Amino acid sequence: MGVSEAMGWVEKNERAGIDRLMDWLRIPSVGTDPACDKQTREAAHWAGEHLKASGFEVELMPTGDPVDSGKPIVLGQCAGAEGYGGPHILFYGHYDVQPADPLELWESSPFEPVIKAAEAGGVPGERIVARGACDDKGQVMMFLEAMRGWFEATGVPAGGVRMTVLLEGEEESGSVNLDRFVREQKEMLGKADVCLISDTGMLGRGRPAITYGVRGLAYTEVILHGPNQDLHSGLWGGRAPNPNNELVKVLSQLWDEHRRVTIDGFYDDVRPIGDDERKAWKELGVDSIEALSQIGLEPEADVGEAGFNAVEREWARPTADINGIIGGYTGPGAKTVIPAYASAKVSFRLVADQNPEWVVKAFFQWLKERTPAGCRFELIDHGGGWPATVATDSDALTAAMHAMKEACGVAPSLIKSGGSIPVAGLLKAELGLDTVFMGFGLESDRVHSPNEKFELDCYRMGLRSHVVLVDELLKM
Repeated sequence: MGVSEAMGWVEKNERAGIDRLMDWLRIPSVGTDPACDKQTREAAHWAGEHLKASGFEVELMPTGDPVDSGKPIVLGQCAGAEGYGGPHILFYGHYDVQPADPLELWESSPFEPVIKAAEAGGVPGERIVARGACDDKGQVMMFLEAMRGWFEATGVPAGGVRMTVLLEGEEESGSVNLDRFVREQKEMLGKADVCLISDTGMLGRGRPAITYGVRGLAYTEVILHGPNQDLHSGLWGGRAPNPNNELVKVLSQLWDEHRRVTIDGFYDDVRPIGDDERKAWKELGVDSIEALSQIGLEPEADVGEAGFNAVEREWARPTADINGIIGGYTGPGAKTVIPAYASAKVSFRLVADQNPEWVVKAFFQWLKERTPAGCRFELIDHGGGWPATVATDSDALTAAMHAMKEACGVAPSLIKSGGSIPVAGLLKAELGLDTVFMGFGLESDRVHSPNEKFELDCYRMGLRSHVVLVDELLKM
């Protein structure tokens, strides 16, 4: 009994597996919304029961201070078959989802998943539309159903691979309790040899990829305080500092004329792009102009740090962005005030080998040196995560590439991602674990947006790849 039997089971029971995914998607596990706390915990319980049915030993581990004030971590473990000599795998995913707002933009209820035909233009197949369809329930379900297939086929959890499964419920709110959990469970989690995550994407339809690097993140909030009350702009304009005016003047200095970040030392630790790497990325044929057109932008919108193309800027260069800015009156009609304060959310996407803690400190010092006369800064660090890059010749990554090639009928490309998966950096820093990112999402999946979807063709590719990966691990 082996991979052919496990593959046969998942193919025969595909519709039942999709129905199980639909049941999980119906649970509105919006981890950031206290009103959804009960449902979020229900989603954790659901995942735990699925793992139990696949032979795993499962615990729902409380998190937070005080205890159980956070969302539980679903921890599943199996010891592996006698004589297993391959790596101990730590699979990470999350069961919480983003809020569904704005609800009026959804074509169907976000927590009533539906299967629809793929978009017009000759694209075949079907898709699941729901919040969490891709991020991350759909992608986690590929792994869960692969585990079910191996257990049903062999009677052995994970087909005999030694495995730990960690599913958290706070990824969409910054994984606020994960650091402590990893530190407290360091001895147990540290027994793993490599982490596997399925929360990334492919190059396009029918173009599987393994992500070997993700950017890190530093997220901050900047509040500039001026007068102790809102002021009449006629009486006080030109007499006192306007926090709106002063804040945008300061933040506009974050970039020079070449769109490079002006914080001293910001680029000192940036790992340069190798010649071979640059050549390999070029050969992927990524059409950045077409990508712009998909979001309603013309070719001249291809802007960024001078000297690098769009792919290089996304995968290997750090950025600074203002994610939100608020100050004064923003309601309907007119109200001529000088506000007492103005605020901005400012984030930095970081690349190997930048340190997010250093970046935050350097940014805050940069701001203090530019404090407008008569004002004061309030500076808040909302956390973030380290960048993570894995060697492209590692045994685990090679096994994943073999599995995907056999399952998908085409060799996967090696890519990086401009996004951030902070847990990967955390596991590297705390446990020394590298991460293999084996995801199957598409740019068009509208992750975090209304009408989020996951193509069933992508789901099938991921499910089959995880089934074959177990066989590759058993051979190691």
